[in-house]
Amino acid sequence: MFILNAQSLRTHSFPERAFKKLTNRYKVGKKVEAIQLGLQDISNRREALGIKNIGEGTSTSRSAQMLQDLRRSTPHAEEHVVVGLENEAYKLVNQLIGRDQRRRVISLVGMGGIGKTTLAKKVYNHTQVVECFPYYRAWAYVSQDCRPRDVYMKIIKQICSSTKEQVEMVEKFQEHELGDFLHGHLKDNRYLIVLDNVWSPADWSCLAKKSSNDPDCLGSVFPDGGKGSRILLTTRYKEVASHADVHLKELGEKMVDKCNGLPLAIVLLGGLLSKNMSHIEWKKVHDNMSAYLAKEGQIAGVMTMLNLSYIDLPSYLKPCFLHLSLFPEDYVISTRKLLLLWISEGFVLQQDRQSMKDTAEIYLNELINRNLIQVVRTSVNARVMECRVHDFIQELAIEKAKEHNFIGTNIVVDPHLFPSSSPSLFSSKSRRQSIYSDFERYASIEHYSTPYLRSLLYFNLGGICRISQLDFITKCFKVLRVQDLEGLGIENVPSIIGELIHLRYLGLRHTGLKMLPLSIGNLRNLQTLDINNLKRVPDVIRKITNMRYLYIEEQEEDDPLKIDTVQNLQILSGITFNQWIRNNSSKLTCLEKLKIEGRCELVEEVEFSNSIAKLHSSLISFYLKASDESSIPSLAMSSCPHLCKLDKKGRMQKLTETFKFTRNLSQLTLEACRLECDPMPILEKLPNLLTLRLRAGSYLGKKMHVSADGFPRLQILQLLRFK
Repeated sequence: MFILNAQSLRTHSFPERAFKKLTNRYKVGKKVEAIQLGLQDISNRREALGIKNIGEGTSTSRSAQMLQDLRRSTPHAEEHVVVGLENEAYKLVNQLIGRDQRRRVISLVGMGGIGKTTLAKKVYNHTQVVECFPYYRAWAYVSQDCRPRDVYMKIIKQICSSTKEQVEMVEKFQEHELGDFLHGHLKDNRYLIVLDNVWSPADWSCLAKKSSNDPDCLGSVFPDGGKGSRILLTTRYKEVASHADVHLKELGEKMVDKCNGLPLAIVLLGGLLSKNMSHIEWKKVHDNMSAYLAKEGQIAGVMTMLNLSYIDLPSYLKPCFLHLSLFPEDYVISTRKLLLLWISEGFVLQQDRQSMKDTAEIYLNELINRNLIQVVRTSVNARVMECRVHDFIQELAIEKAKEHNFIGTNIVVDPHLFPSSSPSLFSSKSRRQSIYSDFERYASIEHYSTPYLRSLLYFNLGGICRISQLDFITKCFKVLRVQDLEGLGIENVPSIIGELIHLRYLGLRHTGLKMLPLSIGNLRNLQTLDINNLKRVPDVIRKITNMRYLYIEEQEEDDPLKIDTVQNLQILSGITFNQWIRNNSSKLTCLEKLKIEGRCELVEEVEFSNSIAKLHSSLISFYLKASDESSIPSLAMSSCPHLCKLDKKGRMQKLTETFKFTRNLSQLTLEACRLECDPMPILEKLPNLLTLRLRAGSYLGKKMHVSADGFPRLQILQLLRFK
């Protein structure tokens, strides 16, 4: 690599360095030119052979077709007995045979392999359902490459008793004619149609479209004749369910809870445990379910089902999904951290008029809607705060990540927690590694076989782990982009960390570290610095002009800190009041989220208020936290028209004197404000307030009064620890 060659020239004289640098650049240029010619040749041959991009058009590859064929279902195929779904089946049967005479669409939603098709078959063949729909009952599998004509023909063959000649005539119909024909047979009858494995809202809309020119068939292909008809969909995507009348989200969640998310895997495991195994053998299976299923040749069936979800991912989501392979099993992931890691890795595309963090959050929600990520905790306004990945989904991510050299062939872990893991022989192509708990053991390994490592993540899974030397990271991984050592006890960071000129993310939260070296200012490409509890922050942040996300909460000392040269800064969390007023805030034109904390007794109110007013074009979220008994300086928040979220913790004067609220404020949190006058007469006039949280010490009075027309849009009111 040119970068590493340039590094090695530092020991040569200037003329020799200049000559060799030009030589290296010429060689690199020739290599790039050869690669470009090769790619152009491949592109030309691909077009000549009619080969399409992955995910472009219909799925024509043999492997994808094999997966689709394996997934294809029929209502009469032999099924294993699934224990624990009786209550769910009972509820679904009641939905199907209920007295409501309107046509209703019911959807079963969940990730691949969760048991949607199994449950649908169970109720489709249920005695009460068969009696309720004796004549017009049909099952159709909808492939990923949705073909309405094929689906209509499957249904027609099941509900129509036709002669051979009639069948031949119908088969000659165009797609819209088949839709009309099906509509005519269904409109005056009570029917049940199961559409298994609908992949997108567009597929559902296409199947139920109004495509006829016949004035007698102006409705949907599946008409509402007021006969109590039902359509049952199974799908992996919540967007499909949003088109349905009944979204059985609760049903899907209960299936996950009862069967650990994969009834299919439980069925396969039950077959293994039925072999008169001893208690000890049962315990071994319990401790390593996946390995035993793989040993019996059964895990392939589960992974085949899940593989369809990966194939269906758009290209921009695949690296985000593969990145999940780095996290430990059942690990609860902070979404704030996950989004910043994706941005630093370069997975998130820049969108016009939208921050990269917002785009990353859209990616996250897409993976959640596809049931590839599970939500663990949400905020009061329903934003995802924590998430996790199901065991089998993570296995799929690891398998695919290794196929693409996304991660190495080994992940170093604590031998006591994972005795089967090997710490040696990393692939030279490894780009990302994660360490679970035993970092000292990892540091003792020879790392020169992985010079191109881009990401190094550490996870503390319990216990105390400390490291005295981190020099090996800089010496061995010169092109490192992401370094996250959260939870690792660190005595000091070596000054040579400044040589990691490609570093974009540096996470040192909860490490016990008190000082950072001045050389941190050399990390000109650093976008995220996440650290807390420092004694003082070195006044070199001003040099890191590419910084976007700076977290420096709970500083012990209040030394000056210049940050107004970092004009790309979008999130600043943990700067003190005194540090803030010494900066020219008008230069921070991209700052969207600001948290100021610390002592504020010496802060001049007008000066502070003016400094916040200069953020009028960008500030969206503002958090104030006072650490002393003095009142937080007065603010005219109306000068920040885009402000949506305000958190205030600390003593304040009368609400009317202290804050002039912006009309766009949608979230407000007050804590330890010690207000003596009822705040409701002022707060209830905020026209767009959706969430109001009044926490301990926010109000010292005994009563609060709200008028009948107050809080016109309030959705969430939280009152905590009121006396």
